[in-house]
Amino acid sequence: MPDFSAVSLHTPRLRLRPLRPEDAPALFGIYSDPAFMRYWSTPPWTSIDQAHAMIERDQRELPAGEHLRLGIVLKDAGALIGTVSLFHLDAGCRRAEIGYGIAPAHWRQGYQREAVSSVIDHAFGALALNRLEADIDPDNRASARALEALGFQREGRLRERWIIDGRPSDSAIYGLLAREWFGVNYSPERRIE
Repeated sequence: MPDFSAVSLHTPRLRLRPLRPEDAPALFGIYSDPAFMRYWSTPPWTSIDQAHAMIERDQRELPAGEHLRLGIVLKDAGALIGTVSLFHLDAGCRRAEIGYGIAPAHWRQGYQREAVSSVIDHAFGALALNRLEADIDPDNRASARALEALGFQREGRLRERWIIDGRPSDSAIYGLLAREWFGVNYSPERRIE
């Protein structure tokens, strides 16, 4: 995979860019919020050190193309409101997992769909991936509706896949293929630059 450290995507209202050290307070505010973390596969953060560690890890791993995590920033306000990621990248199979989250204060405003659509375009276009997968908590109906609206299909349920704060949690697995995103006339040579 290519160096992801300079990836910057733009939508009408958002800028998606790698996380920076100065994002740590906003990132901690998001990931320490129990409402945001309700359906996450880890408990809420308890220390700003966790935000610094994520940013430092990204700064090491993005140049190696190990994963792509982008901060979701409001163009008008410059505020970090969430993240969207491609991870578990498999170049040979042209597959990756996608994850995303928006701070609760910005829910139901279309930001998640706008950000995730942009990353899907990048994944199937510039990165020439063939398949994206999403793993969500089956009780997270809002995320399921968002994925389905983007064309993802529910492909199965993995029972007690995660243990979060000592409690088992299932996973609903969703998949989206490049040909579904671009339409039936898609060919791997067609790319969005």
